[in-house]
Amino acid sequence: MSILSQQLLQHTTKPASSGAILALEDGTVFQGMSCGAEGEAFGEICFNTSLEGYLEVITDPSYAGQIVTLTYPQVGNYGVNQGDCQADRPALRGLVVRDMCHAPSNWRSEASLPDYLRSQGVIAIEGVDTRALVRHVRNHGAMRAGLSTCAADADELLARVRASASIVGDNLARTVSCAAPRTFGANDLPASKAFALKEPPRPRFNVVAYDCGVKRSIMEGLVRAGCRVTAVPWDTPADEVLALAPDGVFLSNGPGDPDAVDATYLAVRELLGKVPVFGICLGHQMMSKAAGAAIEKLKFGHRGGNHPVMNLLTGRVEITAQNHGFNLVFPSLGALVAAESGGVSAHDGDLRAWVRRGMAPVVRNERFGRIRLTHVNLNDGTAEGIEFLDVPAFSVQYHPEASPGPTDAHYLFTAFTGLMEGRQGSLAIDIAADRLAGWAFARTSGAIVERQEEGEAHA
Repeated sequence: MSILSQQLLQHTTKPASSGAILALEDGTVFQGMSCGAEGEAFGEICFNTSLEGYLEVITDPSYAGQIVTLTYPQVGNYGVNQGDCQADRPALRGLVVRDMCHAPSNWRSEASLPDYLRSQGVIAIEGVDTRALVRHVRNHGAMRAGLSTCAADADELLARVRASASIVGDNLARTVSCAAPRTFGANDLPASKAFALKEPPRPRFNVVAYDCGVKRSIMEGLVRAGCRVTAVPWDTPADEVLALAPDGVFLSNGPGDPDAVDATYLAVRELLGKVPVFGICLGHQMMSKAAGAAIEKLKFGHRGGNHPVMNLLTGRVEITAQNHGFNLVFPSLGALVAAESGGVSAHDGDLRAWVRRGMAPVVRNERFGRIRLTHVNLNDGTAEGIEFLDVPAFSVQYHPEASPGPTDAHYLFTAFTGLMEGRQGSLAIDIAADRLAGWAFARTSGAIVERQEEGEAHA
């Protein structure tokens, strides 16, 4: 850092810090300043486009093995509140930001983000042109990267990046799964959210959740839908799950390459048809793998809170929160059933063709019968959700609890309860009415509407 830069920083809330280097495996290098723990980390570079919720991103177990770039330019403004954490500790390898706030201002803040990162041993860099970095990743794809506060020079770090391991083929889910079964109920809900959300209903369903890196807010979503949840390790055999007499099985989100999480999808293969199953993100990929489908690695993944997804059953567009780098190849599930797909018998490469047709196509799967495509990503035409028609199961690629992000997809928790009750068409729900019902102000809002209608009637 130059002498002039040091003099300028002395008159701001940003403290002077040591330099840091971010190196990508293709030789691209970014210089910056350390704003977290000291050290060195290697992982796959990725980016998240959310405008807020940085703590939820940082503590999402699905980021295990990755160096995360936040595209919003100012990060850390409202500090850190432990009640927003999605896991006991961060699993990501490193963090990249444009401008880090060292002096947060918010009534809920318990610490600054840089202090939190240092306490958790997370290496972070600021002062990076994140716009240029994201454009580079979008153009050239995800790749290995290294983040260091102690490398002598960029060439030295680059050599270690190229010698580091890829996340492809690595079972990262086992690194973030629980070590033993654990329960989650109403007493585990954070008190800090009680002012906004209604009290959860009395639990009616016994749900076993495969923890492949589950976010805490997803467990909260299940509880608020009336579930008593038992989380089990990623490699729990199917017979042990069935011995718990579940009303349904939930397959969680998680990090890395789904092909490497073999114990989970092999167990799911045995569970499908015996108990209702709901999967999200990695859990969606586990259901797809159980049905014999192929999974592809996306060029740079879907990560953020602004991805538009069409529900083909309702025609509604949901703005969704996503975090994944792999995706289902829908045609690999089986041949189209023309009679249930508008007479179409040939697969389209871009699934947005089904959006234009206004139809949810059905394929014939060798293992589980008919499977319907229910959701499509409107940005790139990839598969976002499927429903098994001959066994009680459905899954989506995105996160219904939206921490951070929009709450359009919260209805999926309600749909899961419908599946466990044996109701058909549980995915065709009025998403606005479903979400409003969960807020503490819903009753007040209803009363206001009633008073307005009464006033109009008297007028």
